[in-house]
Amino acid sequence: MRRDEIVAAARGWIGTPYRHQASLKGAGCDCLGLVRGVWRELVGAEPEAAPAYTPDWAEALGEEILLEAARRHLHEVPVGMALDGDVVLFRMGMGVPAKHCGILAGGSVVHAYWGRAVVETRLVNWWQRRIVAAFEFPGLED
Repeated sequence: MRRDEIVAAARGWIGTPYRHQASLKGAGCDCLGLVRGVWRELVGAEPEAAPAYTPDWAEALGEEILLEAARRHLHEVPVGMALDGDVVLFRMGMGVPAKHCGILAGGSVVHAYWGRAVVETRLVNWWQRRIVAAFEFPGLED
């Protein structure tokens, strides 16, 4: 798979309503559901089932569950080396686990925005300084 295919797949989810724990293009997804959906479209079956989680799971548990899962199934790259099509994880507050993710797309990030839908947002400083990790999908062509 190529980076442009990943970006196109992610952009194909734009407008999908935000639905906590969902992962169905056009019907609903959250940020993890978007990445899971792109995975299914381009890589194949999901490598593990996502466990049930509450909207405040990161704050309640204080564990790096999302980061650890990404490290199990994606290929970590230095944040400064992340390219279009890479998955980025965000830490939404100081001292809290990473709990948001999206896919880089030409100076933007495609992500499921809580309470709204899958959108493409410019990667302005507010977002950039919250990136904690970056990953490539497996099977990426050089």
